[in-house]
Amino acid sequence: MSEVSNTDGAIVDSVREIRELIENWVVRRDAALWDDFAQVWHSEGYMSATWFQGSAQDFIEMSRKGFARGVRILHFLGGSSIDVVGERAIAQTKMTITQRSQVHGVECDVVCTGRFYDFLAVEDGVWKLVRRQPIYERDRLDPVDPSAVLRLDSDRLRAWPEGYRHLAYMQTEDGSSIKDNLPGLTGHAVEQLYREGSDWLSGSERPGVPA
Repeated sequence: MSEVSNTDGAIVDSVREIRELIENWVVRRDAALWDDFAQVWHSEGYMSATWFQGSAQDFIEMSRKGFARGVRILHFLGGSSIDVVGERAIAQTKMTITQRSQVHGVECDVVCTGRFYDFLAVEDGVWKLVRRQPIYERDRLDPVDPSAVLRLDSDRLRAWPEGYRHLAYMQTEDGSSIKDNLPGLTGHAVEQLYREGSDWLSGSERPGVPA
């Protein structure tokens, strides 16, 4: 890959490479290609999710173990908006997260719609993912068998933020500990994330403070 500069052509190349990285993240993780998946991450890479917050290395290991246990969390991508300043970038990519699991003894699918908000930097001449923070906008949960009867605990459901309450409900059923202050479509958390992204492009020392 070419060295990054501020020329228009280099920015176009960077945007293309970043989009390729984002697509590689999804395909390699969901296909359990763990060695290839590790290549998209910066040496200081950090991942945030409902069920995990920590280094990229730990995220890969936890994902590997979960996959071996039968956990299936899949991702689909939409369009991207990518801002490049020198050897740093911020990318927002529309996405869905899907998971299938048992909820109160009923096999269910949960679908969460949102965005990947990514902090990126050039490392050894190649774009790498420094920090990924999903933004959770809306979700729903449905029995796989439409004739099945599912009754959720409404108080427990409403205790979670609107953007990922069904995803959190399912994941707590599986025994995961879920963060309750992650960014949604509006609110303090997403506004702080936007400020951190702007600061990153302006040269801040760190890519914000993960929730």
